[in-house]
Amino acid sequence: MSATSAPSRPMIKPERASFPSGIRAEWVKFRTVRGWLIGLLVAAVLCVAFTFLVANGNNEGSCTPSGVCTAGHPFVPTGPGGEAVADSNQFVSQSLTGSGTLTVQIASLTGLISNGPANMAPSLAHTRPELEAWAKAGILLTSSTNPGSPYAAIMATGDHGVHLQYNYTHDQPGTIANSLPRWLRLTRTGDTLTGYDSTNGTTWAQIGTAHLAGLPTTVHVGLFATSPVSFQSSSSGVPTQATATFDQVTLNGRAGSNGWQAHSIGTSAKDYYPTLGTGSYHRSGNTFVLSGSGDIALAVNPLAGGNTASGSLWFGLLVALIVLIVVATMFITVEYRRGLIRTTFTATPQRGSVLAAKAVVIAAVAFVVGAFAATVAVPLGVHILNSNGNYIFPASVLTKVQIVAGSGALLALTAIAVLALGTILRTSAAAITTGIVVFVLPYIVSTYSSGGVGTWLFRLTPAAGFSVLGVIPRSALVNAPYTMSNDYFPLAPWAGLAVLCAYAAVALGVAALLLHRRDA
Repeated sequence: MSATSAPSRPMIKPERASFPSGIRAEWVKFRTVRGWLIGLLVAAVLCVAFTFLVANGNNEGSCTPSGVCTAGHPFVPTGPGGEAVADSNQFVSQSLTGSGTLTVQIASLTGLISNGPANMAPSLAHTRPELEAWAKAGILLTSSTNPGSPYAAIMATGDHGVHLQYNYTHDQPGTIANSLPRWLRLTRTGDTLTGYDSTNGTTWAQIGTAHLAGLPTTVHVGLFATSPVSFQSSSSGVPTQATATFDQVTLNGRAGSNGWQAHSIGTSAKDYYPTLGTGSYHRSGNTFVLSGSGDIALAVNPLAGGNTASGSLWFGLLVALIVLIVVATMFITVEYRRGLIRTTFTATPQRGSVLAAKAVVIAAVAFVVGAFAATVAVPLGVHILNSNGNYIFPASVLTKVQIVAGSGALLALTAIAVLALGTILRTSAAAITTGIVVFVLPYIVSTYSSGGVGTWLFRLTPAAGFSVLGVIPRSALVNAPYTMSNDYFPLAPWAGLAVLCAYAAVALGVAALLLHRRDA
């Protein structure tokens, strides 16, 4: 009998699990462990609770909506875009109805700087001659003499040449440096203001235009002088004053019948900006001499003090971060401790996919916790600070979205990095300790460090991720110390988050490499 061979069966390869199914499997693992879900809830509650405690610890008195404070923070005006602004100057103006042009010659611009003791109120008796670099004098057109009103100004400065500036945030440099005399011209046509400068009053160069939407038919136009706080010799800043002499003042247009009127804008006791007096004005024929102190620009924290929408959030976020480090670590180390990791790799042989699926799950839950906690904590903190009489720097809707989304991203990226640490170290205690040392300790050290140590830690370590809490804008038009002690981070919000992202990516890459090289 001849034997017949049985037909050979084709080899059946194990089915490759899809990545979405791996994510679902890891999510099922996560949500079935009650302790981890409780940990997420604890993280959110602690974040809100500590934000409340920090905010409640700041008490400056009480303030009315109009800015009158009793033992509280002085009034800070708000600009057309809702930003905190400085608006203190000596202004001499006429009313102008419809279109018109004001032309002046600045014959001289000099200055004084306070040199009195730090605990002495600013006084002209304790000054020395010195012109601040951002001292300003020129032509100003505004809809109102109330601080924070829309405006456009063509100006000579102490050391930055001629500029056209408007609405506190916009700037266009002119063609003339610091030579004297300087001629300036501002022309109004409807809502459009055009600035010009000249060295002889005959040949004019157009600097640019400003569009002030909704400008009323009748406005104030005239001459102004102001000079900001100087930080050259003091970290706290000292007030300065500028004095400008204007010649050959010519106003073409439909001027009011009241003539020139003097206004000391934003120099009352309730305003925050330190000044050298309320300013002065003298006229002799067609020559005007104005002395003013203050600034027309964005307000910055060293001058305004106060708090920010995210100022009370940092400690609560730090506590929540510690809880998330514990949860993210145990999400992988528990499987190593109980030997379940072998079962996981048997079900899904692609180890990198397992790690990626775990990273997606832990990042998602951490982001939700961070974003939710910030959504609740930020308005709560602002409400408590306001109730205690604290000044809160205005924050746009986009800035608040940055704080909420950034808080979620901060926790999510840290959770990914710590998950990777747990994969590398395989034990909960070692991974949790390392996670706290690497991702929490640098923030604490940098916050309480003096000099440049803290600045570099916020640039080079995972603490850079906390830059997403930065709220106060910097301005190239304000010479102020933008330091961490004044609520400024050395990196922009998303640049700081990118540093943290790099740490998470490196940790995840090392973990994936070791997963392929080591036994389960």
